[in-house]
Amino acid sequence: MKRFTNILTQSIDRLADSGVRSAARGHGRRSFLEKTSRVLLGAAVVGAVLPFDRRVNAATIRADGDTETLPEDICSYWRHCALDGFLCSTAGGTSSSCPPGSTVSAVAWIGTCTNPDDGKDYLVSYNDCCGKPLVDASTYCYTSQGERPGYRMGLYNDINWCMANTEKGYHCTVAVVVSAAK
Repeated sequence: MKRFTNILTQSIDRLADSGVRSAARGHGRRSFLEKTSRVLLGAAVVGAVLPFDRRVNAATIRADGDTETLPEDICSYWRHCALDGFLCSTAGGTSSSCPPGSTVSAVAWIGTCTNPDDGKDYLVSYNDCCGKPLVDASTYCYTSQGERPGYRMGLYNDINWCMANTEKGYHCTVAVVVSAAK
């Protein structure tokens, strides 16, 4: 019986040893680095294609103060350089907040606009306001500077961005300055 036990433990030991050595050959440091690189690259590509969630910034107004010379309810206002939609400032809201009764879209598109007063570029988030019907008297703007084709989702503005909300109806669009472009 002792001999049988020795043979059995030696067999199990050899089997475990060969399995561990085989795994070490197939999953070494280089293999780990290769798989990690693939995962990181895939995450970077997917992250660049998915829409951006700017819900937090859509209801805020810049606190650092900007000197605006043009009224915010015209299409040539500097923040509207990449806007495609109806201005919320003419539909019951402001240029940076949705009208009462509507909700900010969960996703947005972005643009880089130049403020003519200080000559600096700013990153502007465009959020659709959802859940209310259109207002006939609101101003429609189509100023798509720097628009990209549909495969660059975060820079493409010809989409109903209310698709991520429970209320899918489009009402108007707000333009919120996120930060100074670097």
